[in-house]
Amino acid sequence: MRLIVLSSLAVLALAACGESSQKAPEATPAAPAAAPAEAPAAPAPVAEAPAKPPEGECGDQSAIPADQRLANTPKWTLASEQDNFGFDVYRGDTEEGEFTKLTKDPIVGAGTTDETQRYQFRDDSIDPCKAYWYYIESISTAGVREKFTPTFQAPAKRSPKTDAAP
Repeated sequence: MRLIVLSSLAVLALAACGESSQKAPEATPAAPAAAPAEAPAAPAPVAEAPAKPPEGECGDQSAIPADQRLANTPKWTLASEQDNFGFDVYRGDTEEGEFTKLTKDPIVGAGTTDETQRYQFRDDSIDPCKAYWYYIESISTAGVREKFTPTFQAPAKRSPKTDAAP
């Protein structure tokens, strides 16, 4: 029996904190009015491949101030909860694991409530050039633990710097 009652799992997303020097993409201007009937039809746009992450430094970020590190931030929302003590967040290098618990102490849940609750965990201990896999585990007030989310992937935030040929 599921100890956490969910009316709906509204959001399970992974947000990425970017470098502060990166600009947000600008809005695309509005499309012009329809062309006159005699104008030839424009070809359909071709879907673009996903953008490659920007190049940058890889490896341990511990020398960088915590608020400036690149991070993966799992976020989840619950419409209601029943007997919810909290959550632990796990991370692995592959979808199959081995997974490591990241939370020193559980993220405290709301107990029993019909009010929407939002949770998140900022993982800034990543190598920005690696993809990681995560899942969230729920903990009931009786101490029962169960995998709460499917395993999901956070893509790499950077590509390793390449030296330009002379």
